Amino acid sequence: MAKPAGPTSHDVVDIVRRALGVTRVGHLGTLDPFAAGLLVLVVGRATRLAPFAAQWTKDYDGVIRLGTVTATDDKTGAVVATSDEWRTLDRGRTAAVLAEFRGAYDQRPPAFSAVKVDGERAYRRARRGEPVALEARRVEVRELTLTDFAPPDLGFRATVTAGTYLRSLARDVGERLGCGAHLAALTRTRVGPFRLQDAVAPAAVTPGAMRDPAVLVADLPRRELDEIEGELVVHGRSVAAGPGTGPKMGDKGRVALFSQGRLVAVAERVGDALKPRVVLTDA
Repeated sequence: MAKPAGPTSHDVVDIVRRALGVTRVGHLGTLDPFAAGLLVLVVGRATRLAPFAAQWTKDYDGVIRLGTVTATDDKTGAVVATSDEWRTLDRGRTAAVLAEFRGAYDQRPPAFSAVKVDGERAYRRARRGEPVALEARRVEVRELTLTDFAPPDLGFRATVTAGTYLRSLARDVGERLGCGAHLAALTRTRVGPFRLQDAVAPAAVTPGAMRDPAVLVADLPRRELDEIEGELVVHGRSVAAGPGTGPKMGDKGRVALFSQGRLVAVAERVGDALKPRVVLTDA
């Protein structure tokens, strides 16, 4: 879906539920209400495949506004500090600081985030005015480039791994530059193999716009089943592993099972057998 700025990700999910007449709709990572761009939704039994896409990288275009720190680390929050130190910065110094954030680093999530603290979402505590100190977690910024230098605004393009907060990145860049900053605009342009230019608006979604769920497991070894094996698998029964289904690096011995060219299950290799773990079709 091509999410506009304004609605929440949950709002978009509700629109798609009504448009398609289904109840089970999920997504591959939320977008904050002020952000726009690609929100990949999974519908029906395809929601079971979401974990297989959990490690996909994401691309973003955004704007960091220097000199203003907010409570939420984005433009929606109350201003908590200001500075004019950004006026001393030049493009070279700014680009060099952004380059320092490429690679893996320990990032502290925003206080206004869905991270749980003692079983409660951090943003709920923050909204009550309670102090929220979240532990830093390892993230990876694959790419980060300065695309526009118009102080106090910095245009940037980033590719990040799952769990990376762009709001935190903007905050951290501001701290490193010595002037503070927040995320002023954000557009997600890619999630794994999906790109924003191919997305449709939430209100325009139709069954014909849905993609083959097999794309979510395209990196797994593939096993085509015959008719008898297909019947066994949809009933949760194991089938012989067969050639070409040995585990690849990182796939944990999982294999995508197809019947007549259609994805019917994801199995786990146990010895010489493939045991269905996620079944996508009715018996």
